Amino acid sequence: MTVALLGCGYVGLELGKQLTAAGHDVVGVRRSADGCAAIEAAGFTPVRADISDDAALESVPDADVVVFAASSGGRDADAAREIYVDAQKTVLSHFAAREASPDRYIYTSSTGVYGDHGGDWVDEETPLNPTTAKTEVLATAEEVALTAAVEHGMDGTVARYAGLYGPGRFRIERYLNGPVTEGYLNLLHRDDAAEAVAHLIEQDLARNEVVLVVDDEPVSRWELADWLAKQCGEPEPEKQTVQERLAAANLSERGRRRILSDKRCSNAYLRDLGYEFRYPTYREGYQAAIDNYVG
Repeated sequence: MTVALLGCGYVGLELGKQLTAAGHDVVGVRRSADGCAAIEAAGFTPVRADISDDAALESVPDADVVVFAASSGGRDADAAREIYVDAQKTVLSHFAAREASPDRYIYTSSTGVYGDHGGDWVDEETPLNPTTAKTEVLATAEEVALTAAVEHGMDGTVARYAGLYGPGRFRIERYLNGPVTEGYLNLLHRDDAAEAVAHLIEQDLARNEVVLVVDDEPVSRWELADWLAKQCGEPEPEKQTVQERLAAANLSERGRRRILSDKRCSNAYLRDLGYEFRYPTYREGYQAAIDNYVG
């Protein structure tokens, strides 16, 4: 099977490694020389191209599966729309026009599209309620992935990621130093983020569906912080309520809305599809970082 990964960042590089190790032909697409060097170092084929440019996409070889995992770089909603909506439409129309068009298309999204549910559980059937301009763009992008893919003759899948962590992104000190604001975290180790998508591809699952990709156990920030402190031999950090954090003078509007987006995400459907986690909870996922911290 040939897989084209459009955007090979934190998760894409790991996905490319895993698919290559499984015997698939993988092409990773980045628009910078440094990005392509990272792909080559990861052990699969780099292609330097701007995915928002139809002509530039000609350099990407034909593929059975296209995975759109590009990032807007954490920028504002307008920048996100350029990548997640406009560039995605360009990608879909480009590959659909090929004589050997892909059979399958996967878009990686975010649980941010759910908005606030007061700490209640959400799953694939829960209506979306994005609370920021950027998450509104993400919701639109999911619709593009599911509807436009079908219109172009491909089966679309949305893999809706929870909060990513892992090598280079453990940020233990943030919890140990505090203050820690209350509310739930929905977590996903980078390796599981990649392997879950590989599972959907290799087992030919979830065509024209959304799959929530999150670990087994949503955890309150306070609980996680206290657990990390105990494991690292540090005192429990300072805590603050949502109301206390909202009253802070340095809180941005974006930060305010993120704090007010409280929910617990269920992975029941992903489990039903047969996926087995490398890191089923934060306890397993953070162990390497704890070992490194305590020396």
